[in-house]
Amino acid sequence: MTVKPDWLRVKAPQWERVGNVKEILRDLALNTVCEEASCPNIGECFNAGTATFLIMGPACTRACPYCDIDFEKKPKPLDPTEPARLAEAVRRMKLNHVVITSVNRDDLPDGGALQFVKCIEAIRTISPQTTIEVLIPDLCGNWQALELILQAQPEVLNHNTETIPRLYRRVRPQGNYERSLELLQRSRQIAPWVYTKSGIMVGLGESDEEVRQVMRDLRVVDCNILTIGQYLQPSQKHLQVNDFITPEQFAAWRAFGEELGFLQVVSSPLTRSSYHAEQVRQLMERNPRVRE
Repeated sequence: MTVKPDWLRVKAPQWERVGNVKEILRDLALNTVCEEASCPNIGECFNAGTATFLIMGPACTRACPYCDIDFEKKPKPLDPTEPARLAEAVRRMKLNHVVITSVNRDDLPDGGALQFVKCIEAIRTISPQTTIEVLIPDLCGNWQALELILQAQPEVLNHNTETIPRLYRRVRPQGNYERSLELLQRSRQIAPWVYTKSGIMVGLGESDEEVRQVMRDLRVVDCNILTIGQYLQPSQKHLQVNDFITPEQFAAWRAFGEELGFLQVVSSPLTRSSYHAEQVRQLMERNPRVRE
């Protein structure tokens, strides 16, 4: 495995706070993408008292070669107690902003949309001041399922494009670039008061111009928020890193994204989809939207 450059080193966390978050998660039997996907920022986020919750998991019905989440063709049935346990974690952790993501559940007719709705509703009941961001799969193009999620009125609808079109067959073989763009476009049309967000990972062999074209495509569908981060190989069985992108290049993409009109661009080697996601509250204050 290629040696990581200095800029990808992370600071050691304060394990007392990390342990507190872990204790809450274990007590309530909840999964996080921080743990299941081997996120490099887990120490920083747990130390800050935050986490990205992974519902309907921990096994995924897709086996993307970049992802460390376990694959299972027929995962377990959904747990009806999960929304209440998630809401209780939000209350105990005193979260101002929560990110809820999920594994792909292609075995379910709605792709798990109703479980997202139940989680949103449970959090609204127990912690109404908390803003909610959902990071959803493509739902296999089920736009009625998408509408169901948006009717629950999360503040942010996040769906990652992940990579450039040329690399989709290798990186995201069960995904579809055009379908992901359509999901974001339909989200803006269905619920224009909801902020849309997407993310891509780099270092898999894409060119600077290909990254910029994805950014242009996302602005065409009026995506509001963008994250760009370095892909890191979770294990020897996963896709190899093609190259490590410099902080200067990430800064250039951030500047380009701001020129394109994104409301927020988070672009750095360690950026992940929900990295510093709580900053969206500041964005909402600067660019308020009225729910219909």
